[in-house]
Amino acid sequence: MDDVAVTDIDTPAPALTTVGELRASGHVERDVRDEIRNNLLTALRAGDDPWDGIVGFDDTVIPQLERALIAGHDVVMLGERGQGKTRLLRTLAGLLDEWTPVIDGSELDEHPYNPILPASIRRAAELGDALPVAWRHRSERYSEKLATPDTSVADLVGDIDPMKVAQGRSLGDPETIAFGLIPRAHRGIIAINELPDLAERIQVSMLNVMEERDIQVRGYSLRLPLDVLVTASANPEDYTNRGRIITPLKDRFGAEIRTHYPLDLQDEVDVIEQEADLVASVPSYLIEVLARFTRYAREHPSIDQRSGVSARFSIAGAETVAAAALHRSVVAGEEFPVARPVDLHAVIEVLRGKVEFESGEEGRELEILDYLLRKSVADTVRAHLGGVDMAPLVAALEAGEEVLTGDRVPAGDVLTALGDTGAVAEVIDEISRRLDSTDAAERASAAELALEGLYLARRIGKDTDEYGRTAYLVEQVDEDDTA
Repeated sequence: MDDVAVTDIDTPAPALTTVGELRASGHVERDVRDEIRNNLLTALRAGDDPWDGIVGFDDTVIPQLERALIAGHDVVMLGERGQGKTRLLRTLAGLLDEWTPVIDGSELDEHPYNPILPASIRRAAELGDALPVAWRHRSERYSEKLATPDTSVADLVGDIDPMKVAQGRSLGDPETIAFGLIPRAHRGIIAINELPDLAERIQVSMLNVMEERDIQVRGYSLRLPLDVLVTASANPEDYTNRGRIITPLKDRFGAEIRTHYPLDLQDEVDVIEQEADLVASVPSYLIEVLARFTRYAREHPSIDQRSGVSARFSIAGAETVAAAALHRSVVAGEEFPVARPVDLHAVIEVLRGKVEFESGEEGRELEILDYLLRKSVADTVRAHLGGVDMAPLVAALEAGEEVLTGDRVPAGDVLTALGDTGAVAEVIDEISRRLDSTDAAERASAAELALEGLYLARRIGKDTDEYGRTAYLVEQVDEDDTA
């Protein structure tokens, strides 16, 4: 179990320490579904967004999820890998009350007004208003379990604890039970990721928990009014061959919600910018190239679309581009690392293992990805630099020598080779203005994008040597280079 919920503490825990003080304060007990429903409706009335960090689901997934939570339904999220299912489930913790009272020392964090375990019931009867109270933050009330084939009934529901039996208790005593993850999520949220990976006999053990809210351990039935919201994530059953959600369990989920990859290019860009941990400056147009690259990969017939192309594909791409820029800045002695289009080529080898290709495409993986990357660059150039007169750049190459770039060539050398003066400077100024590039490193990156666009438009040539250096020059372009 991983405690992965929101951990920001906005206010300190209340100072109330006994159930008598709690009653005197006017505290009212609410079950988990009431908490989530009321807090969600309060946020919606105030115009607040309770789904911090969730991108691209505003008009599709979020309305469905909100209706399910208002209805008090257990929820299963279906979607291909990397669509944000787990992240969305983790945001549910933010809809719980920030602090909630529990019986201090209780194994299942029972509410002081409503003890459910025999030991807690005895303590409440003996101590009355002196029953000690502790406080749990909402981050402690979200539990997560990655379903694996070796997950057992004991992990999820519970088992007889032999140590407790050895202490003299009988097997029929409910206090001999060591509770599993679902009962321990009492008064909270449990999320089970990759639910179909659970063996079907293990899924059966969840049926009573979700419907009758009781648990059965080795033939002993312990009636517990569990207050837990059960959520799960899964790949669509038509893709995964590892297992399925059994029909009775699927029927017990009140809502089945389908997720999707970002529908708009800007949403794709926003996901990358939000999630990528970048060690260098990566201009927005290079992020856009990676977003287009990802979207083309999701459409290409040579890539297995049933497995999906995760958002992690583009995120890893952006992080690799940033790493290449930082590497160059150290090797070439640049003060500030700024990614350039030449760094995009570093992503091909890295990302090959993050997509699955259709059978029959063995050996063509790099070729396919390289083609899609070039197509993405060309689209980005057209989107941002369409209408710019590039003739002075072509003329500069015709009048001078080649412009050399690469993973060890500093930005200043690129601008020097172009001759950043006169008509060339005016073109670079216009390109930099459109791409919001200011300093020398950013201007070099913008100029390099223009050169790559000219190459892809077949107006100049390009030659890459065995040392990773790329030279832009004016020559007859080979027909096969841009196929």
